[in-house]
Amino acid sequence: MNWWETDFLAVRENRLFIAGRDAVGLAERHGTPLYVYGKGRILERYGRLEDAMARHSPLEARICYAMKANPHRGILRLLRRRGAWIDAVSPGEVETALQAGFPAERILFTGTSVSRADLRSVFAVAGLTVNIDAAEQLDLMSEVKREFPARTVRVSVRWNPGIGRGINARVITAGKRSSDGTPIKFGVEGKKVLGVFARARKLGFRPVGLHQHLGSGWVREDAPMVRAAVDRMVRKARELERAGFRLEFLDFGGGFGPRYLRTRSVFPVEDHIAYLSRAVAGAGLGVKALALEPGKYLVGDAGVLLLGVEYIKESYGNIFACVDGGTFNTVPRPAIYPSAHHVIVNAGRVDAAAKARVTVAGNICETGDVFGRERLMPLPASGDVLAVLGAGAYCRSMASRFNLRGIPREVLI
Repeated sequence: MNWWETDFLAVRENRLFIAGRDAVGLAERHGTPLYVYGKGRILERYGRLEDAMARHSPLEARICYAMKANPHRGILRLLRRRGAWIDAVSPGEVETALQAGFPAERILFTGTSVSRADLRSVFAVAGLTVNIDAAEQLDLMSEVKREFPARTVRVSVRWNPGIGRGINARVITAGKRSSDGTPIKFGVEGKKVLGVFARARKLGFRPVGLHQHLGSGWVREDAPMVRAAVDRMVRKARELERAGFRLEFLDFGGGFGPRYLRTRSVFPVEDHIAYLSRAVAGAGLGVKALALEPGKYLVGDAGVLLLGVEYIKESYGNIFACVDGGTFNTVPRPAIYPSAHHVIVNAGRVDAAAKARVTVAGNICETGDVFGRERLMPLPASGDVLAVLGAGAYCRSMASRFNLRGIPREVLI
């Protein structure tokens, strides 16, 4: 059995099956490139989080789906029916959540570098909560709020606890600087948080929560630093309560995801939930709800991209499987993040004794347009179907029409 096989992905008679359906048959029916998502896998991951939060804390659990991972309407409706909340980062995501049936009361808007137009859009939606990303943002918020004199706007504060963790420099979202030296743009500095709460209340907003997000792609080795950030969050919440602010919720963000590589350790999600639950209970905080913001965790390994092999090319000793899609238009992560890795298998011949080092090359005019470089696999042939695994998160949502190539179809099964 391959390490990546799950109830969603399985190999039978050397062929790949997705949610019980033959991958090659799906490609023949719908064409390639094609995204395939699995309802059962998404619900199974959601259930794990829901059960863990119920086991470890008597507080209300808010599982806020990070819509930026994948805004497919079917996935949104699936999660809405299970009781999920939404983490939205733009007015467009707020609107999409509303169209998918999410009540405004279950939407948290967390924008950065927000504009007046952004604020007008979200203030017009009664009941949602707006995350404050900067002390300086309050001036704009106060100005725009005057256009909604009768509206009570719920706000929380996204603070930067001074600790950031992520799989690479481009996805670290807290701390002073990222690992490559880039200044971190997100969140309110710790010493300014109390002042932001006080000023927000003075300006007529209703402060209800505290939020943090450290970054994306945590692995097991990140657990000690993540726990340190949890401790800082709890101390800050206690400080706010002592200053007279009654917090409705603490939102510990996301960051944990699926396993993209055999050699990559998996972040201990349930241990994390148990730890933050104990920390909140031990501090005697009066909050009624704990929130998490999973994105990749819910949908990352619940998606597959199917590609058709057009021909095999040999050049200067290199072997290329030339496929009918490009990374920028389907799975941009390998082209954007140097450390991004997606398992690639031949859906019709998953394994064979004879293997070759194959680079899976896309159809975009860019040297970095490769899905995988020199992967050891059975040598593909024209007409074969390759499956790029782990394509459920930050693939379709980040895809562009670079070179004026189209975006693939999506099916939810």
